[in-house]
Amino acid sequence: MATYVMLVHFTDQGIKNVKKTAQRAEDFKEMANRHGAAVKQILWTLGQYDVVVIVEAGDELMMTALSLSLGALGNVRTQTLRAFSEADMQTILHKMA
Repeated sequence: MATYVMLVHFTDQGIKNVKKTAQRAEDFKEMANRHGAAVKQILWTLGQYDVVVIVEAGDELMMTALSLSLGALGNVRTQTLRAFSEADMQTILHKMA
């Protein structure tokens, strides 16, 4: 499974209903499971982003479908980054010419 980092901003709708954010997080975990992905961690943050989520998904298509499904609910906007572990990076470095 590939690892992804989701950087999340609340929309106006999401911040108006911020008291439901913990329940929405649980709902997102269930949504991820239905897409065949696994939420590893959800962190509420201060600063540029409101939430950071670590997700494992089979591929970019699965992760894109999950991100779009989340965004369609209207509570957040996301930026998703593909992340690599140290072991992944070692493999990548060994493949360099």
